[in-house]
Amino acid sequence: MAMYYKNTPDNQIKKSLTTDILTESDALSYHQSLPGYQPTPLHKLTNVAQQYNVGSIYMKDEAHRFGLEAFKALGASYAIHRILQQDEQVDTFCTATDGNHGRAVAWSATMAGKKAVVFVPDHTTTARIKAIEKEGATVTRVQGNYDVACEVADETAKKNGWKLVQDTCFEHYEEIPAYIVSGYMTMFREMENALHPPGQPEVDIVFLQVGVGSFAASGIWYYLNRYGDNRPKIVLVEPSEADGVLHSLQTGQRSIPDKSFDTIMAGLNCGLPSMSAWEMIRSGADVVMSVGDDLAKQAMRMLYHPGCNDPRIIAGESGAAGLAGFIGMMEHKEYAPLADFLDIHSGSRILFVNTEGATDPQNFEDITTSG
Repeated sequence: MAMYYKNTPDNQIKKSLTTDILTESDALSYHQSLPGYQPTPLHKLTNVAQQYNVGSIYMKDEAHRFGLEAFKALGASYAIHRILQQDEQVDTFCTATDGNHGRAVAWSATMAGKKAVVFVPDHTTTARIKAIEKEGATVTRVQGNYDVACEVADETAKKNGWKLVQDTCFEHYEEIPAYIVSGYMTMFREMENALHPPGQPEVDIVFLQVGVGSFAASGIWYYLNRYGDNRPKIVLVEPSEADGVLHSLQTGQRSIPDKSFDTIMAGLNCGLPSMSAWEMIRSGADVVMSVGDDLAKQAMRMLYHPGCNDPRIIAGESGAAGLAGFIGMMEHKEYAPLADFLDIHSGSRILFVNTEGATDPQNFEDITTSG
């Protein structure tokens, strides 16, 4: 069953510690100073655009970011950089993760000569755990889902005097998540010589994945502050079995859905939305929709087996979620009202972000070689 929410954003984000940090962010300059920094590719998918009779489709490909196959290093590295500017004596960083964020924290901590401890939900695959350990972290499984792992990480960090680097904001924990959101903005700023010129964007609709909402908040903040009322329409996509943002919009308050949290989209498998991200999403998202794993698999295969001259894109389960939402909108009648609401037509210019590559190699191979 298709589930979605057509929002009426006001394009007004109230001033807070988070907005102050975002306004003053120097994340792009910091990332440019790191060894191995390169802007990630921006692909034009002409064949996909022709298939769905739209003007143009673009894909920002974060699978190439710092050799970690995911965008998360942008947030973790910048947050740890800012923490160490304030207190260089921090010895150990701690976080909870479904995979990519934990690997990014481990990489960033090791790069700074520090330790990392990472807690993962019990459903986390062995491949994701090994990837985190490869970056130098100590990994501990938690009996429970992502939200439980976050609670354990917070409690353990306080008990041991470690610094929590979590990408979700909650009561009395706003500053570090804001640094993470600031870090994510680098990927949008990298497109300012292509799709994001001053005054008017050269895209009409942007699809963004949403887990706890920090990535989505980064995009919403960027477009609102760069373009105001001229911003592109923003569509958020999350798994149907972990649709915390959609459920929260439907109920009118941050809440955890009564779902199975059983989805291949591990990086989006979250319950309660981040507190600060929730405020931005309500203010700036036009549509929030949920999709099943079948659409994510279809999107992965479409990118891996491109037609004509489109490039092959290695998109993991969460990385393909934005395109999965678009496919659902264009191919399934239960989502059809969204295409009309967004005024998708033969001239529409659409942007997606591939947030991860094959971060679970065996699952990626199984999906892309079947169907």
